[in-house]
Amino acid sequence: MNGLVLLIPVALGLGLIGLGAFFWAMRSGQFDDPDGAAARILIDDEDEDEPQ
Repeated sequence: MNGLVLLIPVALGLGLIGLGAFFWAMRSGQFDDPDGAAARILIDDEDEDEPQ
C-alpha cells in the first residue's frame, strides 16, 4: 500500500509531462505536414539522373 502512495503521483506526473510535451509539439508545428516526407521519397530528382 505504501508503494501506491509513491507510484500513483509519479505516474500522474509522467502523464502530465507527456501531455505537456504533446501540446508543445502541436503548438510549435511539429505535425503540420505528416504526409510530406512520405510523398517526397517518391519524387524523382531530375538533377541526380543527369550524367556528369
